Amino acid sequence: MPYEVILVDDHKILRDGVKALIERNPEFKVVAEAASGPDAIQICKRIHPDLVVMDVALPGMDGIETTKEILRQHPAAKVIILSMYDDEDSVLGAIRSGARAFVLKKASSGDLMDALRTVAHGGSYLSSQVSDRLLGRIQRGDLTTRSKNYVLEVLTARERQVLRLISEGKTSKEIAAVLSLGVETVRSYRKAMMKKLGVNNVAGLIQISMVARLTRWNQPPTGEPEV
Repeated sequence: MPYEVILVDDHKILRDGVKALIERNPEFKVVAEAASGPDAIQICKRIHPDLVVMDVALPGMDGIETTKEILRQHPAAKVIILSMYDDEDSVLGAIRSGARAFVLKKASSGDLMDALRTVAHGGSYLSSQVSDRLLGRIQRGDLTTRSKNYVLEVLTARERQVLRLISEGKTSKEIAAVLSLGVETVRSYRKAMMKKLGVNNVAGLIQISMVARLTRWNQPPTGEPEV
């Protein structure tokens, strides 16, 4: 069965082009289109799509607010933001809303398809231009978020291991296999981390992991229990 996709953009000519591009690949099928945020929310109530390709600059209710509401009602949906804006604040707003990918409209068609495949399989994706800008901002220390020390203080060693694997785009099932845990146990760790770090979605956890630079396997120190 192909992944079901909803397109959300107020320009029909753009929706037509994106639809034609997506449906060249049998992995995906566009099942509905919306020209506004409220329309997209209503469609998601009926269809429960796998993926939503969302424009940021929608009239009235913008793509960020629409994404938040869709994910509030349907947490299993995965949103790919498609935007003409590449400033850091737009990117961070999209990530914090729960979107799993941010792709520029000026990017190549291959960029969008890479994003769809990556997100469909449980990962996250940023266009190369966007990731370069965001990395620069992280390196300058401009992001307002939790410090590395704070993350290390509030999370257990096992939670840091899980967070690192989440940031690599691994699914709960894959993390369970790597750490020899049950899938429900991994999900419990994820919920606990969200509560401790004050975020409400996986994208928020990924952002914190990036800032904290949890890039190495965090083995528990001697005497520290794994919980």
